[in-house]
Amino acid sequence: MKHISLKNILFLGALLLTGSGCQKYLSTQPAPRASIDSPESMSELLVSAYPDANYMAFCETRSDNVAEIPEVATAVANTEAYLWDIVSATGADSEIRYWNRCYEAIAVANLALDAIAHVEKPDLYRAQKGEALVARAYTHFMLASLFSKIYNPATAASDPGIPYVTEPENVVIKKYERKTVAYVYEQIEKDLEEGIPLINDNAYKIPAYHFTVRAAYAFATRFYLFKRDWPKVIHYAGLAFPNKSYLAYLRPWATTYSSMTGADMRANYNKATEKANLLLKETISSWATQYDNRRYMTHRDTLLRLISKASDNLIQADMAYVTGSAGNNASYINKMARYFKASSPNSNLGNYFMTITLLTTEEVLFNQAEAYAMEEQYAESLELLNIFISTRVKNFTAAGNLTTERIMEYFYPEATAPYDAALLKEAHVKAVLELKRAEFMHEGLRWLDILRKDITVTHTRDRGNKTDVLGPDDPRRVLQLPPLTALSGLEPNPR
Repeated sequence: MKHISLKNILFLGALLLTGSGCQKYLSTQPAPRASIDSPESMSELLVSAYPDANYMAFCETRSDNVAEIPEVATAVANTEAYLWDIVSATGADSEIRYWNRCYEAIAVANLALDAIAHVEKPDLYRAQKGEALVARAYTHFMLASLFSKIYNPATAASDPGIPYVTEPENVVIKKYERKTVAYVYEQIEKDLEEGIPLINDNAYKIPAYHFTVRAAYAFATRFYLFKRDWPKVIHYAGLAFPNKSYLAYLRPWATTYSSMTGADMRANYNKATEKANLLLKETISSWATQYDNRRYMTHRDTLLRLISKASDNLIQADMAYVTGSAGNNASYINKMARYFKASSPNSNLGNYFMTITLLTTEEVLFNQAEAYAMEEQYAESLELLNIFISTRVKNFTAAGNLTTERIMEYFYPEATAPYDAALLKEAHVKAVLELKRAEFMHEGLRWLDILRKDITVTHTRDRGNKTDVLGPDDPRRVLQLPPLTALSGLEPNPR
């Protein structure tokens, strides 16, 4: 078995540094050599095969979940994201850091796969190979979703993708090709379908920080939702939760959570012991103290319209989310917490971290419900939505169930039965997205749905005196590549 130095985990973001920055990186003292000589030590290495960065801040701020709170001071990164501008920030929650950390994670996965290919008994490392493949697929998928156009079968063969890296780095600056979104999706699907059968949950000490079988199925539902392969979304959701057995795994907002204080909720939301959390990642991040404290954040009216009966929400009932107010018409759902980690046992220096949830039971339910709607299986879609609602409304009864008639009346009050087929499908998909938007408030997933469903976003600023509109074909929907990627031959996205 190879002995692997962690210093050899070179990643694209670091390779793109030039001048003194590059020299500084290459002149640092080598990290302690890590002897990767067992499946257990390989699993420990693979903890680093997940992006050590948080996408929530720049995704959420771009979405229609946020509005201007004029009384709050501005921050550069928050303002640039709200304006769909090219973000100049390089801090903990920046786009550039996310890009770099994604390719670092990919490099770890590739290092592991290369090492496994050279062991004497590769069958002992089947689970680790499966995890590395699925982790590599997930990270490339997230990069492609943010830094390329969203998959469209009509244009994917010509839309520029992102580099799909499958080999360990061994040079300082390497030339890469973006190829196409179609190519990237082919590689993601290849890694995903090869990796899933190899995963073994027994290989993990703390499963929530790895791709378990259920987490891998959850990612598959997201991937195939973007690929518009509705039968496969339904298939993988069924593998994750056979016979729609979601109820025991959904967050207990209407029961256990509803009696918690805001502080308790923040402490418990992202715990590994929460069954709804299928995949977690610990990372340096300021989002836990920013999502309720920025000029551009969630407005009270936006949140109430989604979760309050008095504001005429979809389900005509108050949802049991534990909310708070930052004042000045700003509101939030308690779900983020930070914690300090000292750089050494006797040091007062360190960083603030947070645990972010990458995949959840709730997302799988929504993905399956949307796929059913797209397949015109409306009864099955509504069944899932009503399972979800039953865990979000106190003292819920069947009388509160969503029906096709209620959904049509809410979204298209002038429509009458028999409903137009296209309108019927659109209304059921809108119902899924409406509940999903409330559930994942502050977590960035709304931005992915905006991209995927060509939703127009309108942002106002300067106390309503200026209006910016982001339409379906606006090039600003695609994040710009970090500037230094040009050194590796990557063409920037159009602006």
